[in-house]
Amino acid sequence: MATKQQICEFMAADFPQSNILIDDVGDRSATVRHKIGIDELRPGGTVSGPVMMAVADCALYVAILGEIGIVPLAVTTNLNISFLRKPAADKDIVAECRLIKCGRSLAVGDVLLYSEGNEEPVAHAVGTYAIPPRNDR
Repeated sequence: MATKQQICEFMAADFPQSNILIDDVGDRSATVRHKIGIDELRPGGTVSGPVMMAVADCALYVAILGEIGIVPLAVTTNLNISFLRKPAADKDIVAECRLIKCGRSLAVGDVLLYSEGNEEPVAHAVGTYAIPPRNDR
């Protein structure tokens, strides 16, 4: 298992381009957020789909790292997303992930995305990660 601090340090070192902030990690879950900027909006004043997919993917990755430790080569093998409603253009996107399964070679998680302060989800994602073999497990 990795702590929130360890994951934050890993993400800052290995993904310096990421704007994701980690709010919480643990108990087979993670909550992350992404501050929305003007460059991430599409016409009509809504957050672009690729931004929401990236936030969902990151929430899943963080939850997995919290469960199995820092394993940089764990990679997304599948990510399905359903866009449910228009997110607010001036609010952070918050993603809450719960791991459904975390095995030796695959992890599956469920992610709900929200506009900060709104209890209705703006998107729902389900993702699968491949976990590389490790000698110490």
